[in-house]
Amino acid sequence: MSRPQLRTKAGAGFTLVEIAIVLVIIGLLLGGVLKGQSLIDNAKVKNVIQQSTSLQAAVNAYQDKFRALPGDDAQAIAHVPGASGNGNGDGQIAEYQLAPQHLALGGFITGSFNGTTDFMTSAQGGAVYVFNDVVGNRGGNGIRFDNLPDTFSEQLDSKLDDGKADSGAVRATGPYTNNGTIITRTAVFF
Repeated sequence: MSRPQLRTKAGAGFTLVEIAIVLVIIGLLLGGVLKGQSLIDNAKVKNVIQQSTSLQAAVNAYQDKFRALPGDDAQAIAHVPGASGNGNGDGQIAEYQLAPQHLALGGFITGSFNGTTDFMTSAQGGAVYVFNDVVGNRGGNGIRFDNLPDTFSEQLDSKLDDGKADSGAVRATGPYTNNGTIITRTAVFF
């Protein structure tokens, strides 16, 4: 009884079906990686939105309790022991360095802030300020997020406001270009 012999071809290549299967697998892997990155970006945007909402609630709670805005509170040293300074009480949070310290010492946010150089940070890593925008026509007290990619700013604006960079309660320093390289300063006004 003879054994069946395997035939081998010198220089035999892959069949079209094998190449197609490999390409499909590579496509699925790339799609999974891209979807994963999209999920991470969406989670960061949701964190920034949640931070904005929480900070706005903290400012409102501070104002309800002390009848003054954090950072602008003319009696902050009496209201929140340990505060490094008082504001001028004019209703504008121009003393943005004091705002996180007043909020933290009042128990409205977590963290330790010295009132001069320590700032809050966002999920994206940029600085976050509770401030009054005295530059330009945006005016008013708000929460500013620095160093957000334009796509993050646009999503933030779309979810919280009108989706336009230059109008509404959410505004950016420039137009949204969707090229992923522009870093914007976005403010949520209250």
